[in-house]
Formats: sequence, structure tokens, C-alpha cells
Amino acid sequence: MLLLGTVPAGIAGAGAGGGPTASDPGSDSVGALESAAVPTATAEPSAATKTDAEAAAMAEADDILHRTIELRHLPDRPDVYEAEFTFDIPEPMSSLTVDLEDEATVRSTDGFEATDEGTYRWTGDGEAPSIRVRLPADQTETGGRVGSSRSGYSFVDTGEWGVVPVPGVGVSYRREADVSIGIEETVTVDGPGATGGDIAVFGPVTEYERTENGETVRLVVSDAADLREDPDDILEALGDASERLSIAPSDETVFVAAVPSDADWGPRGLQYGAADAWVRADAPLSEASNVWLHEYVHVHQRFANDEVATDASWLVEGGAEYHAALLAYEQGLISYSEFRDHLERGEQSPYADGVLAEPGTWSHHRTDYAKGALVYGELDRQLREATDGDRRLEDIVRRLNAQDERVTAADFLTALEEAGGKELRASAERYAHSRSTPEMWNYFEHQSTFGQSRAATASGLGGEPVTVDGQEWERWDRANLSGLSADIGAGDVLAVPAGERVTVPVALENVDDRAGTADATLQVDGDVVATERRVLEAGETATTALAWTPTKPGIYDVRVGSDRLTVYVRSTPSLTVTDLRVEPAGVDPGETVTATATVTTADSLPAAGRLAFRTASETKTGAPIALAPGETGSVAAELTFDDAGDYEISAGERTTTVSVGGIKSTVESMPGFGVAAAAVAFGLAVAVAISTVGRQRR
Repeated sequence: MLLLGTVPAGIAGAGAGGGPTASDPGSDSVGALESAAVPTATAEPSAATKTDAEAAAMAEADDILHRTIELRHLPDRPDVYEAEFTFDIPEPMSSLTVDLEDEATVRSTDGFEATDEGTYRWTGDGEAPSIRVRLPADQTETGGRVGSSRSGYSFVDTGEWGVVPVPGVGVSYRREADVSIGIEETVTVDGPGATGGDIAVFGPVTEYERTENGETVRLVVSDAADLREDPDDILEALGDASERLSIAPSDETVFVAAVPSDADWGPRGLQYGAADAWVRADAPLSEASNVWLHEYVHVHQRFANDEVATDASWLVEGGAEYHAALLAYEQGLISYSEFRDHLERGEQSPYADGVLAEPGTWSHHRTDYAKGALVYGELDRQLREATDGDRRLEDIVRRLNAQDERVTAADFLTALEEAGGKELRASAERYAHSRSTPEMWNYFEHQSTFGQSRAATASGLGGEPVTVDGQEWERWDRANLSGLSADIGAGDVLAVPAGERVTVPVALENVDDRAGTADATLQVDGDVVATERRVLEAGETATTALAWTPTKPGIYDVRVGSDRLTVYVRSTPSLTVTDLRVEPAGVDPGETVTATATVTTADSLPAAGRLAFRTASETKTGAPIALAPGETGSVAAELTFDDAGDYEISAGERTTTVSVGGIKSTVESMPGFGVAAAAVAFGLAVAVAISTVGRQRR
């Protein structure tokens, strides 16, 4: 048996230290605690992750663990709030253990029992086992990246209203062999309030919404808040940022809560989780330190959701502060002099005295906000100048977002050199790895460099087939799939087996009259999983292919440029074997027989998998197969038996017996694998754990 340990959920890596001052107000961003197997998805008012149609569809899938978190406000106990975790457990899962946050107090359980390790184990009873807990509502930040401390709330509940984090939970489970289990999560608020899946607001709220560039921003305003800016103006600023900012492809939904300003807040804003943030209602738009834009930038810094090496950590806040100020200037919210003055702080002591790559040398806890923003901006300016506006620092960050491993200073320097040359790398080493500080550029230099436009390029799905494990794969027009909800996903539909390499064709074109760089990007649920850049001459076209290997079942939104696919990742239990035959009827020892299984979909969703054919001595796996809802197909495998005798072959819940050295061949239809195959399946059972990991950013 293989057992992987879970990590208890909790607030991790609480952001950079030091509170805001009157002259230099701060903002914060935080990464939420969420199972790595939970894909990001569209949020509904008062609910998060899947739409109702998606949740219902995935709940019936037998390779998905569906987890619902219902949050409850307790106005008479504003120091705590409740969360109830309910699990819809798929049939291939034989055991489930839940690891709660350290500060969670269990109030009741249904279908779970406590263990000696402090976890809770599913008893096997109940169709929807659940655990109800209470958690502290008021949270302050201490510690941080530079070892200092901050007072004031990051989350708080007053009884009348509250803003709290959605609690994380670790799960470990045992499953049948050859079965992958995905996790889907839905978060709701029981009563007045709203959630984006990582942050929840308690109490009456008013919601506003705007969609730009394929991204919807939900602005949720607490009725207890006195909002300084008009909601339409806030949405316009964030929508414009979505058009201008190319750090990462747009999220499908960004959740921003405007919270009352009269609490004893630490930061002026906080980004938490995948795409949730809160901002104090009194935050203005017309300032260089624009908190609305700062937290929006954090949403798209995907590399910061994982652990960032210490020598590269300044990029998180330095980048958010720089981009927020630049966006505010480009939107006409501030003048160039305000933009210049804001970045010029980095030239001054105590900020200029620190080495960005060595936080231990910072004599002021906001060195990354001040000197970091100036250095980040100077490197952006030099990169634009070196490439005649073709490359920007946004392109470097987009590459870092696609990186699987944690980002280090070496990764950043290498990407800079490849895009802008050795001189640019030398500048980055000088300004980030020593006490050297650049001087702020003037208005004319800014207009000359930042006024350069890039060559217009376009990208989208190519005309070649999608392939799975090198095999051409069918894409279905959703309009032709009977019974599939129109609310689920967008574009053509694919079903692919979990664990198989999916290669997507990409078409690139330079539609400008000058040479330029085109970026091919494969985005899955808001995360860039693969990227490639090509320099194209005016009018030139090119093709390439980008690959992704999904490991967990679920519904995924896949984007290439403006084109989209809905990909159902399934495991073998999504296929039902209806018939199993073997040919020829009789063979001699050493000869080969072909076992052919007729398969159909096990539920109303598209199905996919690799079917295993088992004998007492070996297991052969057929080619991957995908089926539209209700469709029937076949899978075959060749088997060889060295000795005479009768041999049982099983696939799914069907078995057949082949006679070697004789003439007998029979077919049986019975539940289960058969005695020998069941023994193999039992021996291959594994225990799997999904960890909950968090990051915080300001």
C-alpha cells in the first residue's frame, strides 16, 4: 500500500510585514488554501466553482469527489463562523480521511468518526457524510516575508457584517486500482452574503458585474460600506486593466469585495486564493498606489500562488505596485508627475539601502513596494527599448506563470536575457542583487519608450487534430451532444483519459506590416500550462503545438488565444463494458488471442479511459478511447499464454475464458473481475492524499 500524508489547511506564508502608514498606505494579497486538484471555475452569486449544471453533472460522475462547503454567519457570535463540509463520495473510493484546519472546532459529524491522529475518517455510512466546524472570524497578520509584524485585521466579523476566508481541508483516500479521482468544490453562503470560493462576505450585499476580454469581474459591495467611488468607475478601471495587462490570460471570474472602512484593518486590500480579493470601500481610484488595480494584478501573478524563492520574492509586490501605477496613468486616473513621484520613492533611503534579492538587508519592510517597483519599472523600460517595444516585462512574468517549479532569481534573469539580451540581464543583477538603484526616467523618455506599440499578432486553435498519447482525437460540436447542458463550458468538447498527454495545435499569425513576436499560450482553468514564442515577419503565419497532461478527472476550460475547448478528463470507471469476446476460439501455447470489449458511457457525461484486460499472470491496457454521451465503442488488446490450460480474462465487470491447447471459449456476464483479476486489483489498490497549500500576497 502506498500512503501519502496530507497537510492540514491553514493560513500559510502570511504576507510581507509592516503595516501601512498615513503617507504610504499599503495593500495586501493572500493565496488561499485549496486542494491542488480543484480546477478554477465560474462562480455564481453566493456560490463558487462550478455552475449548477456543472455541479449536478459532476456529482453523478463516478470518478469525482464532490465537496460542498456551506458557510454560516453567526451574528450573535461574531468571533466565530461556521463551515459545513459535505462530501459526495464516488463508488471507486473505499475510504476517506479529512484533515481540518488546526483552529477548527468540530461541532457535529454525520458519517465521520474521529481518529487518534486528530483527523476524521468516513465510516462508510450515509449518502452525504458531513462535518460541521466553527472557526475564528477575526484574523490578524504576523510575521511575513521580511520577519516583521503587522497589526490590524486581515479578516474580521462585527456581527452586522463580516469578511472571512473560506477554510481549507486536506483529504486522503483509498481507491480502486487504475482509477483516478478528481475533486470538485462548491462554496455557498447560507443567508445574506456572497463568495468567490476563497473569500466570503457575510451580511446584505449589492453586486455589480462587468465582462471584458472574456473575463467577468464581480464587484460585491457590503451594504454596511460607504463606497467612495462609483461602482461603474471601479468596474471600468478593472475592465480596462483586463484589456491592457497581459501578465496572464484572463480569469473567467474575478471576485472583488468592497468592505466597510471602519474596522481596524491592517492592509487596505487583500488578494486571497485564486481570484478573490477585498478592498476597503474608502480606497480611491485616482492615486498612484491604486489598491483596486494592485489587488487585480495579484490575481494574475500565478507564479506567486506557489512558493517563490526568497531572492525573487520582491517581484510579487514590486510588480503589483508598478503595474497598478502604470495602469492608473495609462487610464488617465493620475498624471505623469504622480506616477513619477510614486516610483521615485525607490531612490530614497531607507528603501534604496536594501538589496532586493536579500530581504534580510531591508531596513524598511516596504522596500519591495518602493525600490522593487522602481527596479521592476526600469527593467520593463529597458526591455521595451531593447526590443523596440516588441517585448515587455509582462511577457517575462507570463513565462514565469507557466513554470511548474517555484520561481527563482535565476529563472527571472534567464528569461530576461533571452528576451532582451545580456545587457538587460546585467542591469537586473546590478539593481536587484546589489545596493545600486536606478534613477527614475523623465516624461520624454517615457513617451519615447512606452509609446511604442507592438506588432499585432493573433493566435488560436490550429487546423490539425488534437492528439492524445500521439493518437488523433475527436472534437465534438456541443450542439450535437444530446443531454449535455448548454451551461457547461464553451467551444468544442473533448473527453480525454486522466494521465494522458494532450497536444493541442496552435496557429499563429503576424497581421502587422512589421516583424514582431507572437506568443502561443495554452491556458487551463486560468493557469498557463505551456507557452512558446515565435518571431514572425510581417504577414507571416506559423503553426506549433502545446501539450498538457491532466492528472485528475474534472471539467476543464482550455483556451488558445480567443478559442476555447471544454475538456472532460475522465478515468476508466466512466466506461461500462457491455460485452467481452476473444478470438480465435482456440489457440496453441505461445499463440496470441485478441480480446475485444464493447464499451459505453457509464453516465450522462462524455467518457474516456484506458481499459485494462487482466489475466492471472498479466494486465494489458488497450488504446485510449473517448465516447460521447450514450455512444458505444470497442477496445482491444492482444494476449499470449505460454502453457496449456483454461485462462480467465476480465475487463470491467465482464469476464471470458479462453482455452489454450483445447477448443473451448466461453463468455460470461457477471459482476466483478473474477477471482484472479480481483486479487490483482486488490494488490494494486493505493491510498492517495491531496494536500492543501496556501500563499499570501499583498
